[in-house]
Amino acid sequence: MDINKKIDELRFQRGWSMYELAQEAGITQSTLTSMMKRGNPPKIDTLECICEAFGITLAQFFVQDEEIEILAKNEKRLISLFRKLSARQQQGLIELIDR
Repeated sequence: MDINKKIDELRFQRGWSMYELAQEAGITQSTLTSMMKRGNPPKIDTLECICEAFGITLAQFFVQDEEIEILAKNEKRLISLFRKLSARQQQGLIELIDR
């Protein structure tokens, strides 16, 4: 697997520039740009930051031939909050949204 190619694919899916990815991942743009231009794969801690920016786990990053569900921060928050609700509250929320 070409890790840098996968990073670019995920970046393009989001419509992010290199700068935007660096900002979201909390890494410097020069680190990201240098890594990509040289074709060097990122260190594991850098890859973890990149995956977190994309809203995926390292395991999801390395999944091949499957659709990866990429969630925005607000989507992840909604799921987290939804899971904290009782079954009755979850059903009520679903009914409210379905209207």
